[in-house]
Amino acid sequence: MNKILYDPSPERLISIFEENLFAWIPVLGRMGQVHLDNPPGVRRSITDIPMSLLNSVMDARLTTDQVDGTIQAIIADARSRKVPLLWWTSPSTRPTDLGKHLERHGFKLDEESPGMAVHLAELKESQSVPEGLSIHLAQDDASWLEWSGGMAAGFEIPVSADFVVETWHDLLRKADHETVQAFTGRLNGKPVATSLLFLAGGVAGIYSVGTIPVARGKGIGRAMTQHALCQARSMGYEVGVLQASEMGFNVYRSLGFQEVCRISSYRWRPESV
Repeated sequence: MNKILYDPSPERLISIFEENLFAWIPVLGRMGQVHLDNPPGVRRSITDIPMSLLNSVMDARLTTDQVDGTIQAIIADARSRKVPLLWWTSPSTRPTDLGKHLERHGFKLDEESPGMAVHLAELKESQSVPEGLSIHLAQDDASWLEWSGGMAAGFEIPVSADFVVETWHDLLRKADHETVQAFTGRLNGKPVATSLLFLAGGVAGIYSVGTIPVARGKGIGRAMTQHALCQARSMGYEVGVLQASEMGFNVYRSLGFQEVCRISSYRWRPESV
């Protein structure tokens, strides 16, 4: 049971952001296997699916003596499975210069973005919804598949990468639906946008906010984010967190989010992927 966090201090906002992010590891691990024999000092999911998100490494707390051996061991495992890796760094990451070590071992910086938080009592809500937009909770196989296809279209994932849709569909089917809630936005009946609510670490995490290109600029992404946050607030949650893209940063600021930290991700790919 996810214990709701009440009235966090400003100092706690960073740690609760990280806790929500790190809680993805067992969720992603349901697609494959969470190793109990992980090298000490990291949390990771590892699968045989060539999708870097599912092979994530987080929460590194490594000594200088451990770091290179740990990176080498994780790469060796991924290489044997022929899968890419995504390694996340955040304020608690140790050593603090882990990114430089990762780059020396062939990782490339994938993204650096702000981690943001908002007290839901202070959410700056818009009372109007874009005309023709309706938002629906995905609750069955057909609607999870619709959400997965809409998410891929919103993030402009090539149609040739159809395994991404299949993988997300499978992930939503296996997820705990009290903590992972997927919302589809339909414009005049057509799916055009997605958002994902992840209730973990005592807070409401917002993920996978995307709108298909032809429907952008209408306020749909804001509506999708606001809807998920309001659902969380109705369940008693007091804080929302998210990792902002460059495209979404001003939208989230308009909702009342403030930057609390920086999150980076580094990608590694085996030679055959």
